[in-house]
Amino acid sequence: MKRISFATLALAVLSACTTPMPRQDIERSISAVSQEPRVQFLILHYTAIDEPASLRVLSQQGVSAHYLVGDRSPVKVWQLVDESRMAYHAGLSEWKGNSKLNPSSIGIEIVNFGYKDTPQGRVYYPFPQEQIDRVIALSKDIVQRYQIRPEYVLGHSDIAPQRKSDPGPLFPWKQFADAGLIPWPDANEVTRLSEQYQTQMPEIKWFQQKLAKIGYAIPQHGNLDEATRNVLIAFQSKYRPGKFDGYPDAETAAIIDALLLKLK
Repeated sequence: MKRISFATLALAVLSACTTPMPRQDIERSISAVSQEPRVQFLILHYTAIDEPASLRVLSQQGVSAHYLVGDRSPVKVWQLVDESRMAYHAGLSEWKGNSKLNPSSIGIEIVNFGYKDTPQGRVYYPFPQEQIDRVIALSKDIVQRYQIRPEYVLGHSDIAPQRKSDPGPLFPWKQFADAGLIPWPDANEVTRLSEQYQTQMPEIKWFQQKLAKIGYAIPQHGNLDEATRNVLIAFQSKYRPGKFDGYPDAETAAIIDALLLKLK
């Protein structure tokens, strides 16, 4: 009788135990009530480089995005990563206590040079309306399919205010609000609250607590340090792009409170 070595027998047993189960043998008639889509966030970026370079970097290097929206007419949209897979676009990020948002988000990169520094100061590049129309249409489709909450449609600067400023102060967030994609503070409420806060400005701690309620990762020590100013800049460039110096004022306080009323 032929002798079988222990190693051969062990390999045979291991192979038998690890034979993949045919997918058709998995019972799917019962579905759990407690579940939701893995995609919770939609994050918008600008590339800071031109269209050919954007395609090359986002497809061949260590960063990626699910979609790239070009800036040449007619505007073209590329899908670079399947939505079922994770793209490397958010990096070190946080929103409402959720961190490392790559696995739970879809990223849209928008071809735009961002800004250039001139002797007269920093100048930002506008977004062509045709390009914005494509981004809004794409965002609506994604939001509808995954039922993404409006407060979870964000810019890179919202989730990483200490290191990112995109999509920048010229990105037309109000158009996204008008399209029902993000919450927006009521203008009349902002005017009313501004008059109130001009009489008595809140302390720095108030701004930190309120911005944390909106979702920003921000210190809570009551000091106007660099980290706090960076968050204020991110918030102001989104909701009050006419002035985003990172300093608290009555109008910023009013916009914060009016936005929180919308979120409730």
